[in-house]
Amino acid sequence: MSYQVLARKWRPATFSELVGQEHVRRALVNALDHDRLHHAFLFTGTRGVGKTTIARILAKSLNCDAGVSSTPCGACTACQEISEGRFVDLIEVDAASRTKVEDTRELLENVQYAPTRARYKVYLIDEVHMLSNHSFNALLKTLEEPPPHVKFLLATTDPQRLPVTILSRCLQFNLKRIPIQLIEEHLKNILTKENIAFEKPALLPIANAADGSMRDALSLMDQAIAYCAGNIKSVEVSSMLGNIDQHFVYDILLALAKNDINSVLQQVEKIAEFATEFESVLVDILSVLHHLAIAQLAPDNVNDVYRTHAQFKELTQQLGTEDIQLFYQIALNGRRDLALAPSPQTGFEMTILRMLAFKPASIVKPSTTTTKGHSSASTVVQQQSNITGSQINNPIKNTTPKTEELNPKSSATTINSASLDWEQLVSRTKLKGITQQLAKHCALKNYSENKITLEIAELHKQLLNKNRQIEIEQALQKLLSTNISLQIVTSANPGNTPAIMEEKRQVDKLNTARQEIENDQTVKSIIDTFDAEINIDSIEPLN
Repeated sequence: MSYQVLARKWRPATFSELVGQEHVRRALVNALDHDRLHHAFLFTGTRGVGKTTIARILAKSLNCDAGVSSTPCGACTACQEISEGRFVDLIEVDAASRTKVEDTRELLENVQYAPTRARYKVYLIDEVHMLSNHSFNALLKTLEEPPPHVKFLLATTDPQRLPVTILSRCLQFNLKRIPIQLIEEHLKNILTKENIAFEKPALLPIANAADGSMRDALSLMDQAIAYCAGNIKSVEVSSMLGNIDQHFVYDILLALAKNDINSVLQQVEKIAEFATEFESVLVDILSVLHHLAIAQLAPDNVNDVYRTHAQFKELTQQLGTEDIQLFYQIALNGRRDLALAPSPQTGFEMTILRMLAFKPASIVKPSTTTTKGHSSASTVVQQQSNITGSQINNPIKNTTPKTEELNPKSSATTINSASLDWEQLVSRTKLKGITQQLAKHCALKNYSENKITLEIAELHKQLLNKNRQIEIEQALQKLLSTNISLQIVTSANPGNTPAIMEEKRQVDKLNTARQEIENDQTVKSIIDTFDAEINIDSIEPLN
């Protein structure tokens, strides 16, 4: 028996075997099970997402010998003949090769006649947007008043080209691109059932290259099986796809994180030795940056291939969130401009060097040295903090005796409201979200006999609820290693809360930074020479 390609061998035969498109599957299953069937269905979406496959499953469901249902038996004559493409009452038409109005009229001449042996006569018209205007007009009358024994299943990759009159007479289903994770998992299942050895990291490049099309993914997998001689390996798949090995991408990004220009240029030279398309390298860099951003902001959603990669883990720690966003934007623009560069390698190098040359404004640090007539704003700003090292390490103010300061686990009678720094205590509890905001908007009223009383302004009392109060209480007990009862009361004027103190410090820092800029001799010289103005709103203090 001749070899059957994976895309045909593993084509879903029932709704339960579909990968993705849950919104379409659910609607069709409910319509079939509750006998609420429309006469015309339109399936739209890019190539390889399941339009024709779903239409054929629907044809089986309508004509299965066991009766109309969402679970065709697959064993009866009708189901088998539909699967094999030889069912007499399933008329499949490629509209791209039959665009003339005469073809459409010939097709529709037999609509009025009952099915030869099936329950319904099903017309499956693929790429229906290729029909001419006259063909659409010929089809319109039949769609408007179809015989009860006829069902139309239309499929297209370009629904915008369909007349509104056709669209309004169809039940339309928009099929989505299949997510990379689903494609990757499906490839894994198929290879396991086919008893083909594979490396899991080798599947991700294929899923990426498929661009949301399961058929393209299976075609690429057929190619990979032949290329790798039945043992799918990551390096060989990258070579087949014309990609570089992923470690080059990681090495470049790690060198960027360390501002190591020599290492960056060495990596570019190594990539050039492989005669690789530099645009595909930028695409790989964009992909890794995308997953790095996800790893930092939503770590639970990171693909397992990245989650377990040592260099990827290192990059999540080396690169800041703003760096990743800036690198992504530069790589995106660099890919667009690559065709304009003197050579692809030159354009690629300039894109990477741009990542080294530019940094997010919030992390650019001016020199801490001071020259004549040119003072440093960062030095002054850094001096604004009134928190001492001892306060950071210990929430108990250093007015307490040394023996007690070194032993925070001692009983509450070493500690009272006068010796407790509530702001530092809050910072060390590691509270998060709204609970942290509640603690920051409270002021310490009293602490005695293992009982802490806090005050919160009426303005912020909506933050207060029992669960958050318990969470703060438990955090304090863990931090101070003693049983503590917490009470929070409302007050018209609770005094200096951590939130108020933090806001004051930020205002002081901002004012100091603005004064530094306004008094800077170089800035004054620029203003005088060029009749310039300072954009006050753009000044931000360094942390």
